[in-house]
Amino acid sequence: MNERRAATDEEARALASSLRMRILRICLGEGRTNKEVAAILGRDPASVLHHIRTLVRTGFLVAEEARRGARGAREIPYRATGKSWRLDLPPGGRTLTEAFAEEVGLVPAAEVRATRLGLRLSPAETEEFRSRLSALLEEFANRPEDPAGAAWSVFVALHPDPNRPSRQAD
Repeated sequence: MNERRAATDEEARALASSLRMRILRICLGEGRTNKEVAAILGRDPASVLHHIRTLVRTGFLVAEEARRGARGAREIPYRATGKSWRLDLPPGGRTLTEAFAEEVGLVPAAEVRATRLGLRLSPAETEEFRSRLSALLEEFANRPEDPAGAAWSVFVALHPDPNRPSRQAD
């Protein structure tokens, strides 16, 4: 298991785009060409290539061996390296939330399993919750992918509840 580390400024800038986060997800576990990524995103291949090059330059994508396309053209598939999972991004960004909203918006509502939970925890309980949740995510992230398995996404956000102010101890 690799340790997490803070993202460098260049890495944080590369991941500060919900479009780039979606490209990483598209290229997770399977190499995809620029044209394939652009088609999935409904975007222009030239603009997508700029984002792919940024992700390659910063080590989030790796170019695989070139292959011949349908008409004999040389195509380069790109695969996500998994590097983003090991990085802590600077606080304050909403990139992950935006990428999640874009992706979940493409899924039929009946197929989305979501829940919300309001908690009131001591600092020690908060740390226990974070630690156990991180351990569970890490366990599944480290499992080998089942080639026959269905592709799923998980989005978790832990934040102070702005609707319920914290109580002061008496």
